[in-house]
Amino acid sequence: MIKVSDVRFAYGSGFSISIDTLTVTTGEKVAVVGPSGTGKTTLLNLLSGIVVPDTGQVLLDGEEISGLQDHQRRQMRASRIGFVFQEFALVDYLSAEENVLYPYRVGKGLKLDRTARDRARGLLADFGLGQKMRRRPAQLSQGERQRVAIARALVVRPRILLADEATGNLDPANKAAALDLLFAQTDETGAALLAVTHDHELLPRFDRVIDFSELSQTS
Repeated sequence: MIKVSDVRFAYGSGFSISIDTLTVTTGEKVAVVGPSGTGKTTLLNLLSGIVVPDTGQVLLDGEEISGLQDHQRRQMRASRIGFVFQEFALVDYLSAEENVLYPYRVGKGLKLDRTARDRARGLLADFGLGQKMRRRPAQLSQGERQRVAIARALVVRPRILLADEATGNLDPANKAAALDLLFAQTDETGAALLAVTHDHELLPRFDRVIDFSELSQTS
């Protein structure tokens, strides 16, 4: 489902990462750990096509996304990749419900119908936000915004789930609920899940744990 081969990427600042190989199979739940500042978020950005490698290949579901144009990568992120951003990336002027449904605004081929709205509302209810779905991000707590961001990543039933500290702002009860929903998605659809986390208490729940400092070379 995810395959990275001989990838190198460098920012203009000079920071770079190199990854020889990384694979995540269908339905697999993989955690990525490692020190801050080593490039774990950059890895997720490469996998989602937010940035493209200078050399090497990134294959998602058999397609080389590094060879796609910007608009094609955006469409893939909207329709086939669920991404939980560390800083949430919610749209300030949209309600919680409309933020969850945002992929339907930008994803060609995604139909915003009653089924989609019912799923969005169901996810928000599962996260204890059923009474707050009309509120905008500024009216929600940090943990509530985190849950909205996770619901948005799940709403289209993506083939691939990428999570950057998805549970970092949640209390223990909501942390468990969020992980349950992420795992249920992989079990229901066969999605691959790759999650960056500093929470080592969660690691036993994953199929595999990757130490990023061993996976990559940085400079």
